[in-house]
Amino acid sequence: MHTIAVAAVALLILGGASPSFGQGEGLRSFRVMKPETALGLARASLEDCRSRGYQVAVVDRFGVTQVVLRDELAGAHTPETARRKAWTAVSFRTDTLALAEATEAGGPASGIRHVSEAMMVGGGIPVEAAGEMVGGVGVSGAPGGDADAECATAGIEAVSDALEF
Repeated sequence: MHTIAVAAVALLILGGASPSFGQGEGLRSFRVMKPETALGLARASLEDCRSRGYQVAVVDRFGVTQVVLRDELAGAHTPETARRKAWTAVSFRTDTLALAEATEAGGPASGIRHVSEAMMVGGGIPVEAAGEMVGGVGVSGAPGGDADAECATAGIEAVSDALEF
């Protein structure tokens, strides 16, 4: 039986809803995920990664850490890496797999990799509801950014009904 050493996944949800102005008001309004939705997303991502045969750590975040789920064999680095992937996805409003390609060395956007906290590695995905960003998911520690993104996507799909307005 093949085992994967120190394979872990972390999921992170960041708030960052797109604000809108009300008529004649100096205030913004936006939507964010409820903690229950974020926890459901984290749990679904954790279960998806487990079903693929590797251990996971899951962190849910809205600006600051909101929910943390960490499997017993997850690497110590996964929560921080996940936080940074989710932060990057929300900050640049783009999944980090696409950002990894767009910011390759020597390219016109390569300087973005020097932004503090940015993590240009696959596994960070913005979460949207009704065309509005309501958070972001970051998965870290699976065997590759593609696998990280698959776990994150499964988590988003699992809570898609809760994200509909």
